[in-house]
Amino acid sequence: MSRLADYVDVIRLKPSWLRRSPGAWLRKCSRILGPGLITGAADDDPSGIVTYSMVGAQHGLSLLWTAWAMWPLMAGVQMMCARIGLVTGEGLGKVFKRKFPRGVVMAVCCGLFVANSINIAADLSGMAAAGEMVFSVSALVLVPLFGAAIALALVYWHYERIATMLKWLVLSLFAYVVTAFLVHPNWGEVARATFLPSLPRGTNVWQSIVALLGTTISPYLFFWQSSLEVEELEANGQSRKSRRTRATRTRLLDRAVDVGTGGFLSNLIAFFIILTGALTLHQRGITDVATSRQAAEALAPLAGNFAAGLYALAIVAVGLLAIPTLAGSAGYAFSEAFNWPHGLSKKFSDAHAFYGVILLSVAFGICSDFLKVNPMKFLFWSAVINGVLAPFLLCGILLIAGDRTIMKTQTSSLLNRMVVGITTLAMFAAALAMAYGMWHGGV
Repeated sequence: MSRLADYVDVIRLKPSWLRRSPGAWLRKCSRILGPGLITGAADDDPSGIVTYSMVGAQHGLSLLWTAWAMWPLMAGVQMMCARIGLVTGEGLGKVFKRKFPRGVVMAVCCGLFVANSINIAADLSGMAAAGEMVFSVSALVLVPLFGAAIALALVYWHYERIATMLKWLVLSLFAYVVTAFLVHPNWGEVARATFLPSLPRGTNVWQSIVALLGTTISPYLFFWQSSLEVEELEANGQSRKSRRTRATRTRLLDRAVDVGTGGFLSNLIAFFIILTGALTLHQRGITDVATSRQAAEALAPLAGNFAAGLYALAIVAVGLLAIPTLAGSAGYAFSEAFNWPHGLSKKFSDAHAFYGVILLSVAFGICSDFLKVNPMKFLFWSAVINGVLAPFLLCGILLIAGDRTIMKTQTSSLLNRMVVGITTLAMFAAALAMAYGMWHGGV
């Protein structure tokens, strides 16, 4: 019951909170919101935006309800990963090494690196296509420019500066809320589609649900969340592992608020992107979205050039938010598994292997965009690897979260494990559905 009380306390505001001034509230929120907010926002990367736009284009308003259905699943998974980082003082890669054979950990790291690098390629392609529309500069120039700028920032900026920048970039996501209002939707129809969902029917609808689930709950977020918790602890002066182990009740409650907020924001933005795609692309009979630029340009006839430009500019901004997460999570996974010095707070000379993985992942993404491969192929293969890897990772995370040797007396609550268990089953179903589709329909 004590664990359940932890979650209840998050919802039931304490009286001292109610007496705070607006300035105190802002300072409190600034302190609490961090890894969970950044991780949730990074989930709405350019490739995710294309996926959400495609769902809206193909199915109109009928799948709006999925944004709310996936929120507790995503929040449950990320809270479990955050708890592992807070309680053990170690990232997920190192904890996996303590629980599973070295070969299994190596396979996970390699799969994560490949999936993330492909996703980076897709994100850079989406950023460049949108940037070409906004800045009138060739996408071939913008791909290496964006990639190099992100890589250099990760190498030369200290963690606290990177975290601050990523927090501010979260604001760019609200551009999708603004553009959805500029299209002037019928809010009565929107409410019915959101809160009175119809039963999904047909192969295409179920494939879209699989794509949404895979886009929202991705393996790189698991590693990034737990590793960022350790970075936060070190930034607060807890550099020694012995001082990081165990988590205070207040810290766990703060992180629950942080993760819940990040997950809510992520799915709120997904909701408005699906809505925008439904009211622009779907209504004009455009059911196939090849690039992020196409999604942005479709706004112009209905909402004007301002909305289209704002939508495209936000794609560039969220790419700057998501790519560090993708590259960083691969760096953390390998470094933690092989006991390499790591952390965005360290200099390049002190953690060259960690930064080497990050730079290699970004370089792979840049080079891939010059192979003239359809960006949708990148998205497909990234989804395939993530769809297969995610449920197995979730099984491992569940085993760790309930391990009293690793987690001591702070194992995850029964409620949290039930939510992640349901998510794991859903992800296995998604992987099987994807395999079935590949077997019968091809790529």
